[in-house]
Amino acid sequence: MARFETRVTAAQIASSANSPWWSDDAFGAILRRQAAKHPDRQALYDRRRRVTYGQLDAMVDRIAAKLQAEGLGQGDVVTIQLPNWVEFAACFFAVERIGGIAIQISTDFRAREVEFILRFSDARAFICAERFRNFDYLPMIRQIRPGLPQLVRVFAVDSAAGDVVGLNGAIDGSENLPPLVPVAMHGDDVYRMAFTSGTTGNPKAVIHSHNTTLSACRIQQHDLGITEREVFLLYLPLGLNWGYLALLQTFLSGARAVLLDRFVAKDALELIQQERVSYIPTAPASIIAMLNEPALARYDLSSLRLVVSGGASCPVETIREYQVKLKGKFIELYGMLETGFHTYTRLSDDPIGVSGTVGPVTSGMQLRLIDEAGNEVPLGAEGEIVAKGPSVHLGYYNNPQANDELFTADGWFRSGDMGVLDERGYLRIVGRRKEIINRGGKKFHPREVEEILYTHPKVLHVAIVGVADARLGERNTLCVIPKAGQTVTLDEMLGMLQGEVATYKLPEALEIFAEFPFTPTGKLQRHELTKLVQKRH
Repeated sequence: MARFETRVTAAQIASSANSPWWSDDAFGAILRRQAAKHPDRQALYDRRRRVTYGQLDAMVDRIAAKLQAEGLGQGDVVTIQLPNWVEFAACFFAVERIGGIAIQISTDFRAREVEFILRFSDARAFICAERFRNFDYLPMIRQIRPGLPQLVRVFAVDSAAGDVVGLNGAIDGSENLPPLVPVAMHGDDVYRMAFTSGTTGNPKAVIHSHNTTLSACRIQQHDLGITEREVFLLYLPLGLNWGYLALLQTFLSGARAVLLDRFVAKDALELIQQERVSYIPTAPASIIAMLNEPALARYDLSSLRLVVSGGASCPVETIREYQVKLKGKFIELYGMLETGFHTYTRLSDDPIGVSGTVGPVTSGMQLRLIDEAGNEVPLGAEGEIVAKGPSVHLGYYNNPQANDELFTADGWFRSGDMGVLDERGYLRIVGRRKEIINRGGKKFHPREVEEILYTHPKVLHVAIVGVADARLGERNTLCVIPKAGQTVTLDEMLGMLQGEVATYKLPEALEIFAEFPFTPTGKLQRHELTKLVQKRH
């Protein structure tokens, strides 16, 4: 059993408990109520099945009973590596029913990453699929399992094979199981741990309670008018934070979620039309892919009410094209695993008028910009974004150094993102502290230059990275993915920038790519892109 020490004090709990965003409820109680109230209402759809609230609740109970029968119980950590399938929701919620702590991880993770997470978290069980997207998960877990003595059970949702326990009988109801002995959890209890996306190195384990998790969902439902009439399209991975929060929002509001286990623009557009999707949380890369789908005009997208973009800045030209070709209100969001949803533009905003910003702070949350010394910067000045509020995490598991470095003495969480607030209180992200390029002692955020280059009609994706240079420290290298059938040159890129930015910000070399290393939530992994550039030379 893992021991969870958190940064939460009695005073913090009292402060948030008096807000409308926290309650005594654990998520399981919410799901139970929805199933009792709407047993026949459809809750989830994936390409293989549809399930109602009543069916999902019963499936959760059966899987929980199976986990208990295999010796798992209160306080045990269970790591789940599953695609966007109904089984993900059922297994994750089943861990709560036995009082366990669940970890969701990306299906893209392989042996080194999975072993690190299982070892660091002291996970006692692992749940996976036998195979997904041409990868076999069981040989991977068998390879690393001998070095993980605390890992007592491995489960597969679709088969049983020797040392792997099958969950398919519990999922479909065909297996006789002992009665479940449910473990009641409180809203303040730790019930999940998630790992940062690792854009700068080894991931950190973030601890969340029901309240810190559900408050993010409640706040956004309040601000964006999410109701039981919503139909979510979830192709953001459920194994990562935003996809998971959107899944919870579905059940919190009594709505329906359409799950897509692999994003393909054509498939997403077909599902919007077929399932009458109204709400899509997404990364800009997926919007760009849909806008570039040749058959886009043939789809009926009239059901779309809201498209929320986050994870990376959406280029202004993409927003303009969205307004012409797609339906629904376009919202830009800023948040992270540690804070939930921190800012976003609002339903009343003109998306073009607020483009370049990620809106004001959300209801219930607080935001400041500080300098290196921790002092608040003046309005209009650049500073590090810090957060306080009901959805801020409880600290990093087994990482006192990170807790000391990333929380201020008065309890504000340091995001590592740099921003500027305008006179309206709207936030503009200017980059990451660790992504600043230092060319000959002159520092700049690459995002500023990238925004200009994204307006070029031949450019699909663009990024500037600093590559080590003996004379300058770092040299500016421009990386471009051209649109289909297009070629670009360094001279034409420089032509767009002349007179627009300082000369030390201009790219000095051009590298053409077919794809960039993005995280599954659409964040560019600049350190990985830099490595790819360096390998070419």
